[in-house]
Amino acid sequence: MKSKEAQPAIGKKKSGFQYTLKQYWKYRGLFMIMIPSVIMLIIFKYVPIYGIQIAFKNFRLKAGIWGSPWVGLDVFRKVFGMPIFWQAFQNTLILGVMNLVIGFPMPVILALLLNEIRHERYKKTLQTISYLPHFVSWITLSGLFITLLSPSTGPVAALYRLVGAQPYYFMGEVSTFRWVLVVTNVWKSIGWGSIVYLAALSGVDQEMYEAALIDGASRFQRIWYITLPSIAPTVTIMLILRAGSIVSDNFDQVFNMSNAAVYKVANVLGVYTYEIGLKNMKYSESTAISLFLNVISFAMVMLTNTVSKKVNDYGIW
Repeated sequence: MKSKEAQPAIGKKKSGFQYTLKQYWKYRGLFMIMIPSVIMLIIFKYVPIYGIQIAFKNFRLKAGIWGSPWVGLDVFRKVFGMPIFWQAFQNTLILGVMNLVIGFPMPVILALLLNEIRHERYKKTLQTISYLPHFVSWITLSGLFITLLSPSTGPVAALYRLVGAQPYYFMGEVSTFRWVLVVTNVWKSIGWGSIVYLAALSGVDQEMYEAALIDGASRFQRIWYITLPSIAPTVTIMLILRAGSIVSDNFDQVFNMSNAAVYKVANVLGVYTYEIGLKNMKYSESTAISLFLNVISFAMVMLTNTVSKKVNDYGIW
């Protein structure tokens, strides 16, 4: 006869639900910290979804959302029939592609350069300097760049005069205004964007570098054959997420840095939505444009993720 201790405990095994509850209770402190973020996400991201129906109604402020009559897709037909909408869409798309092609690789390059610095104090100083612009608002930065690039009183104009050249107003010319937006956006975001890649670089196995060094690999070869493949999953995921913003312009930047002289290229969908929505009080049209952009962003993320899975097996899901 088996002893009492050797007999299997019947009914002692916990169900999956009980185990999950136990884990939640075990890490209750962390979940409590997460509650404010979840509440903010619900209030500012999910609750506004209720207002999407404005895009399918002839919205009247006095009648409210429920009292406004349904018009189906008439608002979208009206918006898509406006030539100025397609001009703004073209400007947004061009600016988005420029920011993606030029702006996306820059944080990766900065992270690689910082990772190669062996002097820790110098490295941390450069990191701190590169992070600082992220915390400055576009209102402040716009005033700074307008002053710097002023053709009359700016230091850039002074350098032009010093070499005997005619000062050029970069922010007042259609041909250069987009480049000013891209360069200033990269300057503001490059340091903050490199944090993710620096974190990924910290997880690279150092023994691979030592083995490559013994085999005589140069610094560039170690970066190309060890560093980049190691952070490829992180770069891919960030690229997929960034692809969704290809039709999302930086409204704060464009609105504060633009002027009447460059309206032809500065009239992006963010500015156009602001004008027809808040200034002209055409809420149905502005909601329809925002919904249209969100659908495109979602489609771009899905498309990029699908292509990525087929190319290198990396993706969000």
